Amino acid sequence: MTMLESPQQSSSSNTASSRIHRYAGRTPRLHVLMVASEVAPWAKTGGLADVLAGLPQALARLGHRATIVLPRYRGIEGSANDSSSVGYVELGTVRHEVRWTVRDAEAPVRTVFVECPALFDRAGFYGTGGQDFSDNADRFGILSAAALDFAERERSGRANVVHAHDWQAGLVPTLLRRQPARWPRLSRSGSVMTIHNLAYQGQFNKDIVPRLGLDWDVFKMETGEFYNNFSFLKAGIAYSDHVTTVSPRYAEETLTPEFGVGFDGLLKSLGDRYSGILNGIDTAVWNPETDPYLPAHFSAEDLAGKRSCKRELLNLFNLPQGDDAIARPVIAMVSRLVGQKGLDWIADAADELMSLDATWVILGTGERRYEDMWQTLRERHPSRVGVYFGFDERRAHLAEAGADLFLMPSKFEPCGLNQMYSLRYGTVPVVHAVGGLDDTIRTWRPNSRHANGLKFENGSGAAVAATLRQALRLYHNPPQWAGLMAEGMSDDHSWDRAAREYVKVYKRARRDARDR
Repeated sequence: MTMLESPQQSSSSNTASSRIHRYAGRTPRLHVLMVASEVAPWAKTGGLADVLAGLPQALARLGHRATIVLPRYRGIEGSANDSSSVGYVELGTVRHEVRWTVRDAEAPVRTVFVECPALFDRAGFYGTGGQDFSDNADRFGILSAAALDFAERERSGRANVVHAHDWQAGLVPTLLRRQPARWPRLSRSGSVMTIHNLAYQGQFNKDIVPRLGLDWDVFKMETGEFYNNFSFLKAGIAYSDHVTTVSPRYAEETLTPEFGVGFDGLLKSLGDRYSGILNGIDTAVWNPETDPYLPAHFSAEDLAGKRSCKRELLNLFNLPQGDDAIARPVIAMVSRLVGQKGLDWIADAADELMSLDATWVILGTGERRYEDMWQTLRERHPSRVGVYFGFDERRAHLAEAGADLFLMPSKFEPCGLNQMYSLRYGTVPVVHAVGGLDDTIRTWRPNSRHANGLKFENGSGAAVAATLRQALRLYHNPPQWAGLMAEGMSDDHSWDRAAREYVKVYKRARRDARDR
């Protein structure tokens, strides 16, 4: 399509998409519009992208439909099954020409890319060189409005639930509640806001309020105002019918000043409209029996292939691969290298940790000081420490499959996915007992039953070292270690479980929206 149309006039070039979709022998019970800044495999910096890949597919398996809207960032390629439309999106004084590209229009899960080169054709998703883009409020404000415009004008089945993810989509419920006349077909849809990490709040100078076409009523302490700034996330929370976060324990923690990051009062005020739903994992992608990144496959019944994965992991990180190295336990970390992940505790105990009879493999990128720390440790212990700065999917899968222990000493962790990947691959997690880590790991104790890992309560370098020493003692007790591995590999952390809980929230949000 080359002509420019208004969002209300624009329509898909694929006329078949105007039909109400049927699949699994019935009309979809719910149609959920999801808006997010990341969706795997197209855009990923962390677990948010994996959630947006797994949850919609699980909803489809339950008989529902999902439409996912994200920016078309640089590098996202087109597909033969794409259809598109063009129009203008306006938000206050901000106006941009946008192309909506729909992928898999006939599928129960379809993806809509919001193409606006002036906003999204950049080297980074949120910024470069450690600095956020100065116009992020405009960028993600337009994303929110564009998602609503698309859903309002399409005729292939009204979205009856709108699900916004993290601060980048915080204007979605805000705009729906504050400007219902602009999107009348969506004005009675239930709205759900999911907090993936409360520490990222989307704060901007208050001058952004009129620029985005919002009235000053949104800039109040109980809505979007936060220490004289405007917070996308706070506004999204305040104007949603229901708010979720990504684990029950993290939901409880965020009601306290320690973890609430200034939002604990607002979250408490929601009462039972705030809940925690533990994330799932994609068990088709993360499956040691079929994983294409592995040199050999294995299962709980036959672990022989795990040894081959360990050898290849050591090879990828340029570490010794002889029999002695294979016998030695490997401790892996796949993580953003930021303070949240407990790296200060590792720095505090570095000498003691490096004295352990273990090999370390580290995959991640982040703050320079933590990269320098691991680089220094690699230089001091070249046969025991392997580091890869960046993200590499093959290395990530091999770290889960080839390591013996997976370390997650996070100071806070809303959910965490790597500990669930580790359990599935028979790699024993060692974690700090916070958030989703506490919900998923059952710590080993003498005579304990059903333990699947180890966790420590009081965060410190000493606690990390002490727990790893305990884990290494268990590693050298084959019957106990085999029990830990088997228990973890039998756990069910599939998205199907989580999706059923989301459906309950969606139905309540719809009722609350109709009752407003």
